[in-house]
Amino acid sequence: MDLQVLWYVLAGVLILVGIAGTVLPALPGLPLVFAGMLLAAWAGDFQQVGWFPLVVLGLLTALSVVIDFFATAVGAKRVGASRLAIAGAMVGTFGGLFFGPIGLFTGPFLGALAGELIHGREVRKATKVGFGTWLGIVLGVVLKLGLAFAMLGLFALAWFL
Repeated sequence: MDLQVLWYVLAGVLILVGIAGTVLPALPGLPLVFAGMLLAAWAGDFQQVGWFPLVVLGLLTALSVVIDFFATAVGAKRVGASRLAIAGAMVGTFGGLFFGPIGLFTGPFLGALAGELIHGREVRKATKVGFGTWLGIVLGVVLKLGLAFAMLGLFALAWFL
């Protein structure tokens, strides 16, 4: 097998794992997508994809990190979440990994709810905080998926044009 083909296969795997990482919180999604694209560009000696598209892709990757942080924080802060609710959402997200798509969907909400209940909030307020935190996480995932596909489109345009 040609070594260049091996690099392209590895780049493709990084991109696919990165796209999965936009939904799975344990993986750094868009940084992995960018790493795969950078590897593919390098494997082709930067002939198909030059430095300008790579800089733009790098900036989009940095934007994704900002979105990831702020979407959760804004969702949580908007409804008055405590630090325990935010920590609970993180734990719930990680715990949800073991329960498939339903766990990924409900884990952050249940974790934030539990964090607020431990913090001493009443059930109604804790539910509101849990929902707001969950909504922030979902919004972040949707925005990151959009960025992932925009990056793929930009990379494909640079590759084929």
